[in-house]
Order: sequence, then C-alpha cells, then structure tokens
Amino acid sequence: MKDNIKIYGKNILNELKGKDSLFLCVIASTKTSNIKGITGAGATPELTDFTPAADVELVILDSPQCLPEIPKTFVEGEAAPTPAVITKAALELTDLPFIVADAGAAVKPNIPYIKINDEPGKNIRTGKAVTDPKKIFEKGKLLGKTLSKLTDHIIIGESTPAGTTTALGVLTAMGYDARRKISGSMPENPHNLKYEVVSDGLKAAGYAKGQLESDPFKAVEIVGDPMIPAVAGITMGSSARITLAGGTQMTSVCAFIKKLDSEFDFNNICISTTRFVAEDETSDINHIARQIDDITIIAVDPGFENSNNTGLKRYVSGSVKEGVGAGGAMLAALLNGASMEDIRTKTEELCERIF
Repeated sequence: MKDNIKIYGKNILNELKGKDSLFLCVIASTKTSNIKGITGAGATPELTDFTPAADVELVILDSPQCLPEIPKTFVEGEAAPTPAVITKAALELTDLPFIVADAGAAVKPNIPYIKINDEPGKNIRTGKAVTDPKKIFEKGKLLGKTLSKLTDHIIIGESTPAGTTTALGVLTAMGYDARRKISGSMPENPHNLKYEVVSDGLKAAGYAKGQLESDPFKAVEIVGDPMIPAVAGITMGSSARITLAGGTQMTSVCAFIKKLDSEFDFNNICISTTRFVAEDETSDINHIARQIDDITIIAVDPGFENSNNTGLKRYVSGSVKEGVGAGGAMLAALLNGASMEDIRTKTEELCERIF
C-alpha cells in the first residue's frame, strides 16, 4: 500500500485504519463553469451544469439519468472518463455507504439526496456569487453533527465544475498566495483566465486582493461557490475524523475554516487527493496548505500509466486529475485491504461496461 501513497505532513495512516467510515459527496454548481475555456468538465460549457448530478447518478445507478451519456473531460477533442468511475470502483471494493448532499447543484440528481442548499452559484465575475453562504454553512454544521453520530470517519468528496476557479477566488479574497498554484482539469491550466475572472469579481464588488482576510462569508458571497461553506460547515459541525477528498478546492475549505476560527484544530483533518494533483507542475497544493495550517495531504497513485484503457491513461498526461472524491475513495479502499491493482482493474472493468 505504501508504494501507492505519498504523505505530505504527519503520517496518519494507522489512525485511519479500521475506522468505521462513510463517504459523503457534496455536489454544487457555479455559472462560472459556463465561461468558455475555464474547465474541461463537460463536452460544452453549458453541459457542465449537468456534471455533478450525472457524476453521483453514475456512482449509484451505473449511468446518468440527467444526461444521455457519461460525463467526460474533453481536451482538444480527446475524452477522459469522469473521476466518478474511480470513486465507484473504489467504493464497490469497500462497500462503504455513499451519501449525496446537494449544496446547490443546477441540475438535481434522480436519486435520494440530502438538501443543504437549493440555489446554484452565479458567475463570480458579477461579484455576487453565492446567496447567504452563512445559511449554507449552518445547515452544513447540522449535517456534520448528525453524520458524526453514525460513523467515526467521514470522507467528503465534491463535484463542482470550475471549483478550482472559485477556490482561487476565495483564497485570493482572503489574502492567500494562490495565483498559479490552483490545479485544473486540463493539461494546459488556464491560470490567466482564472485570475482575470477572480479579479473581475472582486472589482465588481468593490474589493481588492486580501481585503476580506477576516470575512470568509463575504469572500464566498462575492467570488466563491456553495460547496465551500457547505463542506466547511460539515467539517466544523462533526465530531468524527474528516478526510477532505479532493484537490486544491479543499484548501479553500480549510482556509475558510481557519479564517472563521483561528484556533481550529486541524489534527483531526487531512486532505486526500491523487498524485495527479500533488505532483501537478502547473499548481502547488502544498504551498497553499502550508499557508493555512499544519494540514496533512495524502496523495494516492492509481498507476494509470499501466492501464490498458486509453481514457484513464490521459490522467497521466494531465487531464481531469481529481474529482468526486477519487483520491479519498482510493485511500479508503487501500485502508480496507484492497490493492491498487484491484482498484485499477475494477476501474477498467467499469469503464468497459459503462462507457
């Protein structure tokens, strides 16, 4: 197992082993994803509105109900399968409970889910991105408190197209050095476009970089997305150990928490992602995390360079990288006795069957 895991920070694997766990996927949308060239999480910018619902439908039902085809990330006409298929493979090997929470998805999934917030995020260029983030946060806290009575370890994944841009927005508004440090779903990370969009949003709202250092709710309201306060609330409301299963978006959740409570103890929290994020030369998740607190980051390597599936091999060249909690789901499978070969084989089998 250790050959497939790299740990940045404290080695907490023994603390996670044997935990009774559940997997929570928080879905949300932001109209920022409709900006051409900002994300590859859909065949067209408009179809990104369907991606979160389609992702969780795929995990539970084997196929999306809201779309006629499986979500893919497209780069120069080439497609890589949604990371939902990796999450599905890993969770099927562990039989962990999979729960969906809607923090503001534009399209609602045709499965049972918990509603935290109904309204999707708006284009952050308007400077009016999220309506009442404090209300979303408080409902998230209630959910975290409830779920922690059911389990001692909550793995929280997310599906939010353009979430790296909104993460950049929140981090920038609160004064963190995140420019050119945020990851993306395409090999060519559109850093300039992302920063331009964030700058437009701050300017439209009458703020400059760092001016919202002590007001994380305002930062989300102006240039964030609904997932951030929802996951922050779940995390702060829970008494269970939390694994934030995601990439650089999850650093914005941690930053939000830190600004809200400077004494918050991050010893009970880690970020689990894929090596495609941790080793991404176009971003730096560790640089962001170190500015926030002593946050352990666990990077899981699925070894897709050894895969026979062409779409999965595209992950190695920089497509997709992470999403739907893929890194955290693989970590859970490894901790529950599965091998990486098991996970990779299962993922390939699902790709063959579903795609």
